[in-house]
Amino acid sequence: MGAVVVDDAPSGVKAPDGGWGWAILFGGFVITGFSYAFPKAVSVFFKELIREFGVGYSDTAWISSILLAMLYGTGPLCSVCVNWFGCRPVMLVGGLFASLGMVTASFCTSILQLYLTAGVITGLGLALNFQPSLIMLNRYFDKRRPLANGLAAAGSPVFLCTLSPLGQILQHEYGWRGGFLILGGMLLNCCVCGALMRPLELLDFSVFKDGGFLVYTVAASIMVLGLFVPPVFVVSYAKDLGYPDTKSAFLLSILGFVDIFARPICGVVAGLKWVRPRCVYLFSFAMLFNGIADLIGSMSINYGGLAAFCIFFGISYGMVGALQFEVLMAIVGTQKFSSAIGLVLLAEAVAVLVGPPSAGKLLDATGRYMFVFIIAGVEVVCSALVLALGNFFCVKKKSEEPQTKEEAAEREELNKSEDKTPEDAKVDSIEVEQFLKDEPEKNGEVVTNPETCV
Repeated sequence: MGAVVVDDAPSGVKAPDGGWGWAILFGGFVITGFSYAFPKAVSVFFKELIREFGVGYSDTAWISSILLAMLYGTGPLCSVCVNWFGCRPVMLVGGLFASLGMVTASFCTSILQLYLTAGVITGLGLALNFQPSLIMLNRYFDKRRPLANGLAAAGSPVFLCTLSPLGQILQHEYGWRGGFLILGGMLLNCCVCGALMRPLELLDFSVFKDGGFLVYTVAASIMVLGLFVPPVFVVSYAKDLGYPDTKSAFLLSILGFVDIFARPICGVVAGLKWVRPRCVYLFSFAMLFNGIADLIGSMSINYGGLAAFCIFFGISYGMVGALQFEVLMAIVGTQKFSSAIGLVLLAEAVAVLVGPPSAGKLLDATGRYMFVFIIAGVEVVCSALVLALGNFFCVKKKSEEPQTKEEAAEREELNKSEDKTPEDAKVDSIEVEQFLKDEPEKNGEVVTNPETCV
């Protein structure tokens, strides 16, 4: 099934829910910010790239799509690398790859070279940082895990609010080549975050026997087909409506600002005593909310409509980001989470690789953003239905059944004791009293044996 890594502590050690975990949380915050915000933030350079290389929207959208596909598709590779070398070396190498990809991209002379550098190399580097940071975060937190996941996930909107206007400024001052070079230098901070991490366990394919995991994987794969499409195209949408570049890029800042508050708040709600056992349904609602926001946003015809769309999309997107890994952890458990997340990300890779370029192809053919947003919304709504219905008919039933033979035996004994009548209790009392009277005595003392000794 894969190599087993020697961990620093027993697998059953209790999560500290604090202490050095806060340093892990900070590292996860930064890594999540770069991993999720970067593929969207580079979209501010698309107009310049279209003019530079004479390509269409579909061609430039492949850059973000390849970035996301590498982030998801290399999940199992990351798991194996962590098992062999540990989190720290993997994340250090990942930070170097991420930086190298963007620095090299600043010297590219064709769109295909950008696919390789800014897409494949930078995407691989971010992937080698993203998964280990998530695994460590969920190892260090248990009772506070929903809050920790929500705070770490807030890195995405915070960085999106920052990187989007920063990218626009860099493009204006230094051009897209200078902007890529500076962003490559910023990605070296991933190496700093990698220095905070510790080794983890193995890749386990037995999670595929879990019906809940299969339902989650299918739903998540459908979701990512459309989840990342609106953020990639919303800036270009505003520019095509005639709004200035800076004002258009500000839409991503609006989305990110709302997302900043949505993620931790949703994390707190998901940790409530009544909500936490049912967080899969909250996740389904978040997906449904996101899909409906896309459908309504497809009717936007001015900047105000796009701004309103970004607000509601930011709320729903934040909820999805805060809940997706919490729900996966609830389904597979702590021990199998490291393997499950890698396999889920691999399954999502194909979908995320197809999503944005297909939307770009549709935009090139029709010239209308409405169809792009409608298809994205339908895909996310379908994923919400798959998760909710699949959970109702599969995961919920599983949780109601005894998990082991010992639990079944204990439950049967408990039922027997509860079914006893007063007469049965009286008979038991008489039998105990008679047993004590019949005990042999020696020198006036009761002879002790293993059955009567305390």
